[in-house]
Amino acid sequence: MSYSSGVAEGQERMRAWVERLGPAPSEQSPETVPAATVILLRDAPGGLETLVLLRNSKLAFAGGMWVFPGGRVDPADAEGAADELAAARAAAVREAAEEAGLVVDPDAMVVLAHWCPPAAVTKRFATWFFVGPAPEGAVTIDGGEIHEHAWVRPADALARRDAGEIELTPPTWVTLHDLSQYATVADALAAIGHGEPEYFETRVAATDGAVIAMWHGDAGYDTGDAVAPGPRHRLRMADDAWRYERS
Repeated sequence: MSYSSGVAEGQERMRAWVERLGPAPSEQSPETVPAATVILLRDAPGGLETLVLLRNSKLAFAGGMWVFPGGRVDPADAEGAADELAAARAAAVREAAEEAGLVVDPDAMVVLAHWCPPAAVTKRFATWFFVGPAPEGAVTIDGGEIHEHAWVRPADALARRDAGEIELTPPTWVTLHDLSQYATVADALAAIGHGEPEYFETRVAATDGAVIAMWHGDAGYDTGDAVAPGPRHRLRMADDAWRYERS
């Protein structure tokens, strides 16, 4: 994993993204764009690893950041699909092929979560997150939209973000945080497959030199007050370290 590529650009994009967001949602939230991503896992000598891709720093969305394979749901993905989730599953499989050159078995993927950005974001990609075993074959990237790829232990990716070596989006960070508790692919798929998908709609505020991303259950979520006393469900994003808090 190359640490220097796109890091400065990614950090600046993150700061600019935060500055556009007020503590309260806009009166008229833009419509969401259906999207899907797939977290591919493999067992390695050092423990469970996941595939991450470095997006071109010049891209408007998540430029310069390390992400999982994914993208918007195209009309062709919805053809013959029974519902929104089926269309998203098809999109996740297609994106894995287009961005990483991997043929993923759609039946082997389990649903992890659904993420929606803050209401103030101009283009809101409402994204289904799937998890699946990595298929055989080498990863192939196009060098255009995707500049690099890496297999990484979730805990290592989080540490490298805190060290300023890579940049991650909040949904990617929280997903890696959750995956870091599993020792093997089988453990992860069994636990996730037996649970219900969790829904996240982000609300952002700033306090004490950090940006706070809040989700359902947080005492400050409804009001946008990051210092409201009570239960916590948030990601505190400071330059030196990010910390997930959940009561």
